[in-house]
This record gives sequence, structure tokens and C-alpha cells, in this order.
Amino acid sequence: MRGVPPTILDRSALPWYLRAIPARVERWATRHLGWIVLINLLGTAFGFWYYGARLWPPGVTWQLGREPLAMWPFVPDSPLATLFFALALLGIYRGRSRPTLVALGFIGSLKLGLWTPYVLLVFGDAFLATTATGMYLFLLVSHLGMALQALLLVRLAPFRARAVSIAVGWYLLNDIVDYFIPVVGSPHHTALPLADAAPAYGTTVLQVAAAGAVSITLLATVLAFLVIITQRASSARV
Repeated sequence: MRGVPPTILDRSALPWYLRAIPARVERWATRHLGWIVLINLLGTAFGFWYYGARLWPPGVTWQLGREPLAMWPFVPDSPLATLFFALALLGIYRGRSRPTLVALGFIGSLKLGLWTPYVLLVFGDAFLATTATGMYLFLLVSHLGMALQALLLVRLAPFRARAVSIAVGWYLLNDIVDYFIPVVGSPHHTALPLADAAPAYGTTVLQVAAAGAVSITLLATVLAFLVIITQRASSARV
């Protein structure tokens, strides 16, 4: 064990919206980064299984099995986000922080950690009709945890404007191919228990899901740049 990594920002320097993790929980998580990495890697493995990647019997089913191979990088959004987060934390744990992984882990965890509960709630009846209650609750709680854990990175690693821009570009590209220009085949967003064209809230399921995705991407972008501003202001006062 390498011990507790040094923080680059005092908790008191953070605005309230970046202090959503209770101080006691944050201290525990900071002392046990190895466990947080492991949990996220397990979540990544589960996520790929959920999208259809099977080790035994080996093969690909469900959504990945229906998608063109060229678009696979855009399909398993949540497991890729937890993988980025795990790699970012692993770099911090080993004393070699990677700004691009930090930005991808932060924005990805916030984006998918909030979008999934959003669709689980707005299409709740349809999900509960096709998903076991236990799985539904697991998906809801685990993804909210993803969003919350993103804030761990704020005090542990520097955020760089270039790295944040790369991460934002990646997730905006995801939104484009998921909802607007699928490039190959149909839109590549996570499969929902309703047809894209089905009416919902005065519009369609696709448009409701897209509105949530784009809004949350913009929210995560704003928060990432606010972190940069906060870190720079804190450094200037030292």
C-alpha cells in the first residue's frame, strides 16, 4: 500500500456543489483508493456483461451483438466510464496522475452516473415491466454512486484545460452518434425498454433521452472547468 495520496486542494476551498461527498466518506475513500479501483473494475466487467460481452460461453449477445463492430466503442458507455475512472485513480495511487484519464473519468462518471438514473426514472414503468426490481434498484444506486465518486478526483489530481477539452469532445461525439448522426446503422445509445419513436412527454423517447444526455454532458463540462478555476485560484493563494 502506498498510503494516503497527498491532496492538491483543501476541502474548505471547494464550493458547496463540489463537496457532495461527506467528509468522513471522502477520508475513507482517499485512504482506500485500491478498493475503489477494484470496485470500478468489477463494475466495468459487469457493464460489459450487461451489454452482451460473454466469457462463457464465449461470444457477444444482446446490444453489442446487434451493433456494427465499428461502433462498439460508443455502446458500453457506463463500463467505459468506470474503466476511465479506475485508470485515473490507479495513476493517482501510483503517484503518476494522467490528466486526460482524470478528465475522462470525471466527466464520464458524472455523465453516465446521472443519465442512467434519469432514464430509469422518466421511463420507470417501462423499465420495471422488463427488469427485475433488484436489478433496477442496483442500476439506480450504483450509477448515482458513479456520479458521486467523480468528486473524489477534484482534490486528488490537477485538472487541465486541454485534457478536459479532449474528454468533452469524446462525450459530445458519443451524444452525436447515440442520438443525432448514428454513422452506421441506427442510433447507438444504451438500449431502452421503449422504441425510439414511441411517444413520451409530448415528444419521443429518443428526444427525451437525448435531452437528458446533452444537458448532463454540458453540466459535467461546466463543473470540470469550474474545478480548473477553483484549483488555479487555490494555487494562486498559496
